[in-house]
Amino acid sequence: MPVLIAIPEPTSADAEYNGRALPQYVQALEAAGARARVIPLSEPQARVARMLEGVKGVLLPGSRFDVDPQRYGEEAIPACGPADAARAAVDELLLQDAFNLKKPILAICQGIQSLNVWRNGTLIQDLKTDVNHRPGREVMQAHPVRIAQGSRLAGLLVASSETAGEPEAQVNSSHHQAVRVPGDNLRVSAVSPGDGVIEAVELDAPEHFVMAVQWHPERTYAVSAFSRAIFGAFTEAAEAWHPPRIEASVAQE
Repeated sequence: MPVLIAIPEPTSADAEYNGRALPQYVQALEAAGARARVIPLSEPQARVARMLEGVKGVLLPGSRFDVDPQRYGEEAIPACGPADAARAAVDELLLQDAFNLKKPILAICQGIQSLNVWRNGTLIQDLKTDVNHRPGREVMQAHPVRIAQGSRLAGLLVASSETAGEPEAQVNSSHHQAVRVPGDNLRVSAVSPGDGVIEAVELDAPEHFVMAVQWHPERTYAVSAFSRAIFGAFTEAAEAWHPPRIEASVAQE
C-alpha cells in the first residue's frame, strides 16, 4: 500500500486557489509512489490529530496568504499580505507531530516560510531585488539556485544528472517573501546567486528528513528530473519511517 502523506489545504478562504494548486501536489505525490491525506482547515484540532494516525510524512504546500509577521516579532508592512490563521494552526499541529515523531517533512513555498517561523526564524516581508521572484505560474525556469555542497539537495541534484556536476539548477518562482534568518537547527541549502535570497533550508539532523524549498517542484514534476528526485527522496524517507520505540521500564524491587 502506498505510504500516506498528510497535506493541509493550501488556504481556508480561496476555493479557486485550492482547486488549482492542490491537485498538483497530490499528483506529484502519487507519481512518486505515495498517497495524500488532505487535511481540511475547517476541522477541529482533535479531528486533525486523529487524521494523522497512519500518516508517515508531512507536506506543507504553498498558499496565496502570508505568514503573520507577529509570529516572528514584527509588525506587518503595507506590502505584506493577509495571513490565514486556520492554515497556520493546522501547520503547527502537523509540524509538532512530525518533529515529535521525526516524520519526514517536505515544505514548499509558503511551507518553507511556515516551517522557518515555527522554528523561531524570521522572514523578509517583501523582497526588493533585481531578480524576479514572481514571474508567474507559467514560467518554468525563472532563475538559478546555487546548491550548498554536502546538503541533501546537492545529492539529489547530482543524482538527477541535470547539471553535469555544476552546483546550480534552474527553478520556477512564485513568491514575494523569503527566509531572512533560518530557524533553529535549519541550515541554508540553496540561495539565489543573483541576490543571495535563501531558496532552501534543511534540518541539520541526518536522522530526520526535513527539506524545504522556496520554489514549486510540484509544478515541474513531469519535466524536471530534479523535481522528481525531491519528491522521490521524500517518499523514500516516509516509506522508511517507523514510530519511535518506547522502551518498557521494569521496576526494580
